[in-house]
Parts: sequence; C-alpha cells; structure tokens
Amino acid sequence: MLASALGVPSAFPWQVALLERFLAGELPRSLDIPTGLGKTAVMAIWLVARACGAKLPRRLVYVVDRRAVVDQATEVAEGLRAWLARKPPLANALPLRPGAPLPISTLRGQFADNREWLSDPSACAIVVGTVDMVGSRLLFEGYGVSRKMRPYHAGLLGADTLLVLDEAHLVPPFESLLETISGSSDLAPSDAALRSVVPPLRLLSLSATGKATEGTFRLTPTDEAHPIVRKRLDAPKSTWVRKAIDPEQTKLHEALAEEAWKRSDKGTRPMRCIVFCNSRESAQCVQAELTAKATKARVGIECDLFVGGRRVHERDEASKWLRDRGFLAGSTVNPAVATFLVATSAGEVGVDLDADHMVSDVVAWERMVQRLGRVNRRGEGEAHVVVVPSTPSKKDQQASDKHPGERNPQERAIVARLEIAAASLQALQQLPRRGDAFDASPGALSSLKPRAQTDSELATLLAAATTPPPLHPALSRALVESWSMTSLEEHTGCPEVEPWIRGWVEQEPQTTIVWRNFLPVSRQGTALNTKLVEAFFEAAAPQLLEHLET
Repeated sequence: MLASALGVPSAFPWQVALLERFLAGELPRSLDIPTGLGKTAVMAIWLVARACGAKLPRRLVYVVDRRAVVDQATEVAEGLRAWLARKPPLANALPLRPGAPLPISTLRGQFADNREWLSDPSACAIVVGTVDMVGSRLLFEGYGVSRKMRPYHAGLLGADTLLVLDEAHLVPPFESLLETISGSSDLAPSDAALRSVVPPLRLLSLSATGKATEGTFRLTPTDEAHPIVRKRLDAPKSTWVRKAIDPEQTKLHEALAEEAWKRSDKGTRPMRCIVFCNSRESAQCVQAELTAKATKARVGIECDLFVGGRRVHERDEASKWLRDRGFLAGSTVNPAVATFLVATSAGEVGVDLDADHMVSDVVAWERMVQRLGRVNRRGEGEAHVVVVPSTPSKKDQQASDKHPGERNPQERAIVARLEIAAASLQALQQLPRRGDAFDASPGALSSLKPRAQTDSELATLLAAATTPPPLHPALSRALVESWSMTSLEEHTGCPEVEPWIRGWVEQEPQTTIVWRNFLPVSRQGTALNTKLVEAFFEAAAPQLLEHLET
C-alpha cells in the first residue's frame, strides 16, 4: 500500500520501518536521512497510517524554509490526494466530509491560501507552508491574515497537528520554538480536564545534515544493503579543491566560469553543470562570462540563473526551464548542448535539483553539504565537483589583521565568515580519498558524523565550519496570551514575533512590491480616509502571488 501511495515499485526499508512506528502511534523526534532518499515520503506514510486507524494528529503541516520555483511538497500532496481518490475504502476511513477530497492548502510562494484546511476542522488535511507563514500564524500574527481570523489559524495549527520541519538545521530558532510549543506544559491548557481533550502539536524535524539527538530516526543496516539505497549512498562525486585564487589577480566569477567551461570540454559536450555562487552579483557575472566564452568559441550553449526574489511568472518560467532541460531529479531528459545553471543559495534547498557536474565557491559546511546533494542524486554516472576557494581581499584581510577588540560589527562579521569558510574547506578535506580527489558521496558525508563522536578534533572542526545558530528569545505563556488578544489594534505588551521565528539576526531592509489594478483611492486619485483604506485591505488583502520581495 505504501509503495502504491509513493508511486514506486517498492518502498525503501526506512520508509516501511517508519510506517510501522506510525501505525503503533509512535512519532520519532527527528528524521536524519541523506539527500536523495525521499524524505517527503513522510506525507504518504502519515496518510497511510491515518487511513489504517493509527492514532496520529489529523493535520499534517509540512514546513520548508524557502519558496522554491518548483513547489514539490505541494505536488507530492496533490499526488497523494489523487491516489486517495482511487482508494474509496481508505478515503472513507479518514475523517473527511462525505465525497470530499483530501483538503490541501499552500501558504507559500505563488499559492494563495485556498482555506480548504479551515473549512472543516474535524477533517484530515495537508498544509504546506514556509517558516514565516506557519510561524507567524502559530504566534497569532498571521502575515496576510486578518485579525479576526488569526485565532482560528493559531488554534488549528497548534493543536492536533503533526508539524514536519524540512531542512530543520537551517532554522534552529524556529525548531526551538516548535519544541517549546509541543513540549512545554506551561503552554498547555491550564485546566487538567482540557489537557486530555485537546491533542497537542507534534514535531518531526527532517534533515540531511542533522545534529545527533536522542530519538532520531536513521537508516538501518537493512537500508544500506538495499540496492537502490546503496547506489545513491555511493553515488560517485569526485571532488577536487583548487588552489586558492588571489582576488586581486583573478576574479572569483572568472575562475568559477572557467572550471564550468572545462567540464563541458569548452562548450562542445552536452551535459548539465550547476555553478554555485555566494551572491547574486557573482552569479550574474558567471552567467555573463560563460555566455561570452560560448560566443567567442562560436558554440551553442544554454545558461540560466537560479536566484531568489522573483515574481510568480518568472518562477513559473524557471520551473519549466529546469524541467525541460532535465535539472530535476529523476528526469530522463538529456540536454542537446552544454547546459549551465548558475545558482545562489536559492538552489541549495527546497528544489530537487540534479546535475551531472558541479562547480562551487566555499561556504559554511551545512551549505556545502546541501550543494553536494544537488549533483548525481540518483548515482547515475560519475559527477565531477570542483571547489574554488579564494584568499581574502585587501579589505577582508585588513579586518582580519585588526585586534578583535578593535573590530566594528561589520568587520567582526567579515572575520567570522572567513573563519567559517576556512574550517569548511578543511572539513571537506577530511572526506575519504577517491584517487586524486575526495569522495563526496552521501555515504562518505554521513560517515563524518559517527567519526566526530569519537574524534574530538574532527568534532571541533565541524562545529567551527558550521554557521552558529542565532540567539533567540524564550517563549512564555504571558507572551502567547498577549499575542492572542488579536481584537486590540494596539497592545504595548505585544513584541514583533520575528525574533521567536528567526532569532536575533542582522537582516537587510526588505521591500514588498504589489501589482494591483484596484487600490483604495478616489476617482480623483487621492487616498481615501484611514478607515476605508483598512476596510478595503481587510476585504481584499494582497495575495502572495501579487508580491515581489526585494
């Protein structure tokens, strides 16, 4: 049954084992499964277990950190709804309205909330959302939600819900917030009788670079002996670390473009190569450099950018471009020419990208692991990965040479970034050798974690190579009760909720641009009074598909 729900000939052993745990009503605290082994199957496992009568939360909320061009989590959920529609006995076993399909709502990216999950609180439902959209609703803020509806959103998300947090290592403050909500007796109903009536929120964290915690569900020896699992764990990814370039002599984007150009035999060999850059500006320069090389060599190539901050139409076009050129895992499309995808951090998570080869600059260890998971995901062929480090620029070196007590905040951030990158490069060189390269297969990456438990130097190195989690405030009942007073337009005891969701982090100012034909202005073009403006946006709030954040 599980294989049928997943749409595959047979399920992996870990998926069957997790289903058995779910059927027994047991929920592990976290799931640590390497990239490419189907973590989104958790949705199907929950649905099958619920249909078989397991005592699990009736709502599943799947949370991802970034809005990807391809909303694969929603696609998985919609596939499960279609599968359930072909299985009337299973559908009838779920608490659904008679004849109604499984409610699926998306609180992210291009999708406006269709509110299916709100129409019948007693029904099973799947909700897909971003960290900010789900987190703000849990804390009675509800970005884009009217004050009148915020308590409903908070109540339904915070009770009788299995919240699955994908790539949990990217948002430690949010994971900590959810741990408090799901495990604190201080936030439970004060009436003991109600505590046994209201089912709590349950948390399941997913990560391919997960921290070692008690109650973590991992691969077993049975998985490692499974032919497909073994093939993906051993997926060949020969990784070379180039000599650090001097940015005063060679620009980093030039070095990245040159390495990618070599992978394609100067544009003559059809293949897919992903180039990761740490900034949008660098990515644009790499694209321009590759295009110039192809023009000079008079060869036809394809090259596109994969960056954040796009409108819905642009994300749709990018999705189609990736699909048509075989950049999505499991694709059978073969490129006709050398094809390059130049990506920023937007390509590291949330999209099931897969390339033949990869070129990358150096970033923090958890991000390097994510990047390495975007190449040769299925273990077909042999991937070549080239990492290009660079020495500090003059400005960065000046900040590094200063005494720690003399550095300003910007200089301290520069030095921290340099130290993390240097440690990340060292961590990469702790991988097993593969000829004259390093073995960056998922199995080799996973082997570092048990090694670090007995090797204190390696553990220290991995900690130094990983971005430290931001500090975040504690959650208390008094805070939640003040946030819950949503009928008050102003409440001096209500702080902004973002530090509880993202932590105290330095963020660039954000501007949201909204495209709209109709606005609350008079026929003369002057603004209406405040009450009418508020009433207008209460009735017709800007939808997510209208937004561009920049």
